[in-house]
Amino acid sequence: MINNGIPEEAVEISVSSLAQSSLKQYTNGLKLWWEFCHQLNINCFELNSQAILCFLSRLYGQGRSYSSLNSTRSALSLLISPRVGEDHQIKRFFKGVFKLRPPLPKYHVTWDPAVVLGYLETCYPNNTISLEALTHKLSMLMALVTAHRVQTFSVIDGPNVEISESKIEIKVPARVKTSAPNRYQPLLILPFFHNNPKLYVASTFKCYLNRTRDFRQSGKLSKLFLTHKKPYKEATAQSISRWIRIVLDKSVIDTSIFTAHSTRHASTSAAVNRGINIDTIRNTAGWTSLSNVFARFYNRHVKNTDNFADAILRL
Repeated sequence: MINNGIPEEAVEISVSSLAQSSLKQYTNGLKLWWEFCHQLNINCFELNSQAILCFLSRLYGQGRSYSSLNSTRSALSLLISPRVGEDHQIKRFFKGVFKLRPPLPKYHVTWDPAVVLGYLETCYPNNTISLEALTHKLSMLMALVTAHRVQTFSVIDGPNVEISESKIEIKVPARVKTSAPNRYQPLLILPFFHNNPKLYVASTFKCYLNRTRDFRQSGKLSKLFLTHKKPYKEATAQSISRWIRIVLDKSVIDTSIFTAHSTRHASTSAAVNRGINIDTIRNTAGWTSLSNVFARFYNRHVKNTDNFADAILRL
């Protein structure tokens, strides 16, 4: 950044604009670029289109995806100059990569939420099942009914929760992946449905708060989700992801294929299959009105385990 003319006192603030996940990705790409330049005795801070194309071609030959190469290009733009992304030769290279190795959605089908809900119905009553089971149940129910990322759940603070007779409102002022200037922060709504008490997400939420109240009395634990074993701590996004995977596994969903993030695919795909308005789905999941993310990567055929062949074999 200093080489690109940013004053030294502004560097730290400018770096803060990058997400930690982006910095991790950039670090790997820049390390490889540094080694490449060292081998060829090239100035790694100089805009050299031929060298950059040679480097990117080498990564392509190693099987790197379009998105991985694009991340590396962003890292080089940060290190060398924004002109890296504007160079017509480099832009043409990426057009070629897009045609030869287009970015593909992670899943072509997704699992049916009804299967998981069927398992969660067995985790009842909420006040008598283990705290571990209750924690797992709440994390999965919230993932399904809000369609938000696990990261969002990990930053929920108790003071930002408002409970009324009809619903629970959860404000999320903390910075999350979808945070951006002039964009609303997430607002999660958990309604009190009355059709199946075993799957009330709002009452499950209230029960969880009651059963973890004693752990929060010190005032040191303000986050919603806590680890369910001593010493009790605020749960990380990784812990919540692990809990969701456990529920998937117990629901006989193939966790070698589907991760915790697949709850977003499953819930939003099921919603559109049931005729929910696309704008409602976008708003619930945190996508902007102009976003095509759902259409490109999330709207998947819901895999029905009771398919024709299976039905025939069970006759």
